[in-house]
Amino acid sequence: MDSKTVDALREQVYKWENIQSICDMMINAAVESKASDIHIEPLTAVVRLRYRIDGALQEVLEYQPFLHPQVTARYKIMANLKIDESRMPQDGRISTVIEWRGLDLRVSTLPTVHWEKIVMRIVDKSKKIPDLNDLGIEWHNKTVLEAAIALPNGIILTSWPTGSWKSTTLYSCLSRLNKPDVNIMTLEDPVENQIDGINQSQVFPDIGYTFAWWLRTALRQDPDIIMVWEIRDHETINIAIEAALTWHLVVSTIHTNSAAETITRIINMGIQPFLLPAAVNGIIAQRLIRRLCKSCKKPVRVQDLDAATQKKIQKALSRTNKEELISRVPKEILQNPVFYEPVGCPECGSSGYKGRVGIYEILEITLNIKKMILDGASATMINEVAINDGMISLEQDGLIKALNWLTAIEEVYAAAKEQE
Repeated sequence: MDSKTVDALREQVYKWENIQSICDMMINAAVESKASDIHIEPLTAVVRLRYRIDGALQEVLEYQPFLHPQVTARYKIMANLKIDESRMPQDGRISTVIEWRGLDLRVSTLPTVHWEKIVMRIVDKSKKIPDLNDLGIEWHNKTVLEAAIALPNGIILTSWPTGSWKSTTLYSCLSRLNKPDVNIMTLEDPVENQIDGINQSQVFPDIGYTFAWWLRTALRQDPDIIMVWEIRDHETINIAIEAALTWHLVVSTIHTNSAAETITRIINMGIQPFLLPAAVNGIIAQRLIRRLCKSCKKPVRVQDLDAATQKKIQKALSRTNKEELISRVPKEILQNPVFYEPVGCPECGSSGYKGRVGIYEILEITLNIKKMILDGASATMINEVAINDGMISLEQDGLIKALNWLTAIEEVYAAAKEQE
């Protein structure tokens, strides 16, 4: 991580003359480095500053612990937090402008055995919401998703881990649907991007303004499309299904590892299986993987990979729809598969990666899948039938992107659960 701002920050910390300037430079250097999060962590002998860049934490510098209270106090003042409260976690927000870009920093403090840890999530308010065509959702996945959001009612769920661009996918869907003749309402936690034409609200659980309460209220606001930031409990999913069955389109997120596991998760929440085929339009699972640096990547032949990896790749590609492969992978690469792997150079900060790309699987609720749900099939069985019906798994989508030299094999298998 080499930049003039980072070098200037290190010099300022070494001199330690102006705490306000140092704290500002910590944020500026993070933005310049395209970091998504800032971590300030007190350890036994030092305090460590790290930035999360392309999903991985990178150490920037260390400073002496006796200086840390000043840093903590400065950020608490900026985030309107209680300076004299160090025994309880606190959450706040800093709004700032850097290089004409409006930024929100979601600040979280946490007491540790070595003073307070600070984490700041950087949200670029000026960043344009990408169209669905720009997300990397391609061919079969794109067809299934566009068909699902075109329906007048039903539920579209995104299953996700933290930091997988789930909000970007939801916002892209809503932007595509945002037209003068529809009423779109959202409840978010928090509102990350404000979109003209959409009625956005933020959850406040401390006063009882929860997802379930908002859903009941929203249905009296004559909505056509509803976005619930997260399905967390039986009450919320039950109301969402009722809304979908009464001619509303509902989009939301849920914590699961795969699209098929989302079905069993909903049933485990207490929803009757016979409701799902009628209510659910489609389920998206997505992950972010690092994009190879264009300046230093090097080729690696399939036969040079270890035997276990070769077997997994062969199995996944043999089950992938041939039309999908022909449409998305150049013919010469299909005939003689070559992947690329990271090297590392000054351009990418020696990591071998620069930027990220999404991989997706979208489960279409076909007749076969509906029958599996009604028969009480496991997530593994549903996933198997879905792939046989043409679903592109996370692993398969990742391999196709690796064949297009966007990412490395190791990134694909670090992010995507192997489909047995």
